[in-house]
Amino acid sequence: MTTEPSTRTAATGPGLTTGTLVAGLLAVCLAQIGLAIPATLNGLFQSDLHPVGSQLTWISDAFLLPVAVLELTFGLLGDLFGRKRLLVGGAALLAVGELTSATASGVHQLWAGQALAGLGAAALFPTSLAILAAGTTSPAQRARVIAMWAALLSTGGFLAPLLGGVTATYGSWRWSFVVVTAIAAASAAVSALFVVNSSAPEGRSLDIAGQVTIGLGLFALLYAIIQGPTDGWASPSIVIAFVLAAVFLAAFVLAEKRAKSPLLRLDLFSNRAFAVASIVAVVGMFAFLGTAYSVSIRLGPVQDQAPMRTGLAFVLLNGITLVMLPLTERLLRTVAPGLLLGSGLLLIAAGDYLAATLPITDTAFTSLIVPLGLVGLGFSVTVTSITATAVNTVPTHLAGMASATTNLLRDFGFTLGPAVIGAVALSRAASSFSDSLHGSALPPALKGAGTAVLEEGGPLAVNGASAASPKLADLHPLALDALGHGYSIGFVVCGTAALCSALLALVTLRGRATSDGDTVTQGDAAARDASAPES
Repeated sequence: MTTEPSTRTAATGPGLTTGTLVAGLLAVCLAQIGLAIPATLNGLFQSDLHPVGSQLTWISDAFLLPVAVLELTFGLLGDLFGRKRLLVGGAALLAVGELTSATASGVHQLWAGQALAGLGAAALFPTSLAILAAGTTSPAQRARVIAMWAALLSTGGFLAPLLGGVTATYGSWRWSFVVVTAIAAASAAVSALFVVNSSAPEGRSLDIAGQVTIGLGLFALLYAIIQGPTDGWASPSIVIAFVLAAVFLAAFVLAEKRAKSPLLRLDLFSNRAFAVASIVAVVGMFAFLGTAYSVSIRLGPVQDQAPMRTGLAFVLLNGITLVMLPLTERLLRTVAPGLLLGSGLLLIAAGDYLAATLPITDTAFTSLIVPLGLVGLGFSVTVTSITATAVNTVPTHLAGMASATTNLLRDFGFTLGPAVIGAVALSRAASSFSDSLHGSALPPALKGAGTAVLEEGGPLAVNGASAASPKLADLHPLALDALGHGYSIGFVVCGTAALCSALLALVTLRGRATSDGDTVTQGDAAARDASAPES
């Protein structure tokens, strides 16, 4: 019996072809461009579409939510039915979503477009990594490919704001989405023409109970976090959402323990390196994207700086990874994973704590270079070593599941970033503005107007209205100071999360890196051997 020459399993067949490599790297770059593009345009969304309350946060999280909820499922579907069709279909769906966003007449259509684009990205993130890892023939080659994958992920992160800055400066924010649509179409074409398909169907089947429970659990959790500042943390809808999140996530664990072919093999977490990398993926990436979100709000809606300035800031946050690629690849093969993870996260923490000290009235770009440079350098080390630690310390036949799980946890951390930091910063800013307003000597009529705008649209709306209307101009210093204080607390929260993750990695991952690119940590050999298939 013969098989199609264009299809192979994860464990056998030809090595990684140039066409597959290019298509996989283009796919992850595209997905990250789609994820990062809204952050550059927050200021323009605020002035053009006038979102109120948490509506601005939902623009970013409308994309991130399906990514976080569905990545495990798409990793499974790629194993079952082939990864090539997911690369093609994911890019096509992302193109449809971005085109929907480009033609949006209001914030609700923009949400819908970003949700569709996020659904496409949910297929691209795990599939691009799995199809590249499946084509490698040695740990050293896998380490090299993972470093390249992480570099292209970060490349998408800094190309997106540059794209947003250029198109918004010389056209409209809508053109940013048009350009991403074109890139998505090109990615779909390259994957269709040049990818060598791969799959790993052995022992895998659909896990409906697992997907439903994790999907509902993550959605309920993120809904509660995002809507909490607007609806009130003690409101019935928020309390119910948190309860449902706990119930569904507990049900997911039970479903995975009983499933014959689980969406996520919980015994992967008996591997200490994988378990620690998973925790760091959530907390560390929350710290990074929470930082990026705080920067985008500070420069855009708060300080009303040009989109290009935000784009340059994101180059500092994301562009260093590409420059660091040769060094990162070497570090993966020679430095202990705990030391790499810990060092990267310490750099992120240092950058966040420095950013928290910047006064909101400081609009000089030079003030951001050191703090954002530290965060970007830390991210370049952290994102690569998280992926390598997780994928290199599990058996080869579980690489697809490990990559999908790592992607899900990383992107869940990304999703938490804007949600949590937006909630913390806006809640604190609203309280601070209200206290300052009531304690000020402003006329009662102006105080009443400020309170009304605050209740209707939140502190960002007060800041925008007071900057645009001479009648409300005296409210502007109060709103600006309140937002500056709120987002300074956001930087501190991100820095503390990164610091805690760094300590966890340094204390628990005391293994070493081998010369061939594999990783060895104390206590993991037995778990790895136990999860390997019997011969």
